[in-house]
Amino acid sequence: MKLVRDFIPRIIKENGKSCKYHIAKNEEYKQCLFEKMREELNEFIETPSTEEAGDMYEVFISILQFHEINFVDVISVAHDKKTKRGGFDNKIILETVNANR
Repeated sequence: MKLVRDFIPRIIKENGKSCKYHIAKNEEYKQCLFEKMREELNEFIETPSTEEAGDMYEVFISILQFHEINFVDVISVAHDKKTKRGGFDNKIILETVNANR
């Protein structure tokens, strides 16, 4: 069992096949969204592409909607953090932090 896009059952039927599916309840849906994000991330790691990035984006949007988080707010927070703490463009790898004593 895995979470699939909304039109997949119809597409399967249009291809002369049949499938069995159910509509997830909230807790199952939440877990499946996270599993789907891991799946899509792994696919992107294997084959970085616009298509795989688009799949991650679609799952991300669904996760935000599930948690009632506004996408525009996410962009705003990300922008604020980048302004205050920087992004990841300089490829900095932190190795250790020592207390100043």
